[in-house]
Amino acid sequence: MENSLKSMAATYGIYLAILLSAITIIAYVVDLEILTSMWVSAGVFIVIIVFGIFSTAKAKKAQNGFITFKDAFTAYFATVVIGVIISTLVSIIIFNFIDPDAADFLKQQIIEKSTGMMESFGAPQEQIDIAIAEMEKQNQFAIGNQLKSLAFSIIFYCIVGLIIAFAMKKTDPEAV
Repeated sequence: MENSLKSMAATYGIYLAILLSAITIIAYVVDLEILTSMWVSAGVFIVIIVFGIFSTAKAKKAQNGFITFKDAFTAYFATVVIGVIISTLVSIIIFNFIDPDAADFLKQQIIEKSTGMMESFGAPQEQIDIAIAEMEKQNQFAIGNQLKSLAFSIIFYCIVGLIIAFAMKKTDPEAV
């Protein structure tokens, strides 16, 4: 059963990777500014969590409605990690090898949106200038920064996965 669980989670992870990569590629082709939208970011976050939950629910169903905490976490985590890693690799390829100018464009768009947001919150110009200078120094699309962001994302989704696994676990009374 363990092998089937991992296989199922890997399959959903590939589906998640395809969806996340498609979002990035479509935004790249249609309009890069889509990638700076808070709504798109929120939507991607929700999609990742939903895929993890769906994978866990399918694993539970495959085990006759019972699933251990470990199996629930494995189903969730494997799905999310596979999807997020492949999606990050697609972003690295696009923004570092295919079109580095797109990364520069996105960086400027992010700076402009961040500046507008800080101004709308009434931040002093001095703080805005410091934040802009800091953002201009960094390239969030550099390979190292994307890998660092990937690591933090995996840690965050791991914590979410622990909560979901706890909520979804159900012990078979006959197995105890």
